[in-house]
Amino acid sequence: MMVISSPLPPSRAGAVALIAGDLALNFANSESGRGFPSRQDHLQAPEHVADWLEHAGALDAAATAKLRARLAADPAFAETLLGEARRLRDDVHAVAAAIAHRTNPPPAPLDDLAALHARWLAAAKLAPDGERRGWRWRVDDAPLASALGPIALAAVALVTQRDPTRVKECGGVACGWLFYDETKNNRRRWCEMEVCGNRAKQRRRAARGREA
Repeated sequence: MMVISSPLPPSRAGAVALIAGDLALNFANSESGRGFPSRQDHLQAPEHVADWLEHAGALDAAATAKLRARLAADPAFAETLLGEARRLRDDVHAVAAAIAHRTNPPPAPLDDLAALHARWLAAAKLAPDGERRGWRWRVDDAPLASALGPIALAAVALVTQRDPTRVKECGGVACGWLFYDETKNNRRRWCEMEVCGNRAKQRRRAARGREA
């Protein structure tokens, strides 16, 4: 018997909550509920990648407009962007989720993340960033690297420079969102207390009611 999967909910790429405290982890959170019927994928089409990048501040409005123009004019590039965005997202999630569970990241996504980072960083230039210099891309010169390079850069910085004990996965049922815990006591448990935290409270109250 053929099993027909239910369609995914509509994308909210331009409005999905940015709760992770890290660009790469927020990008990983553009998909949630992996492996559950409630799965949501907000990168369902190439234009959704542009929506998310502008929403998250990874690209400014002018750069996003240029990216959208390229997507409209070049269907092959549009499909490449979507495929590479999902590839990068899978790598970031696999590596960060392993860190969140205090295990070694799997070699394959870790190596792939390093390869993507190196490829896209080669298209960047050091440009003024306040009193320092930072890596910058030009959409006109390297549209794919401009779109995804900043996320790969953030992901590698997360792995190499930030405190691994603060990389966590939400404890909510069928959530799977990742975040960098910046609380003073490092005891954050939920992506959002108002969402998964409250749902957990409601489940506990319901369980106590059944026991009573």
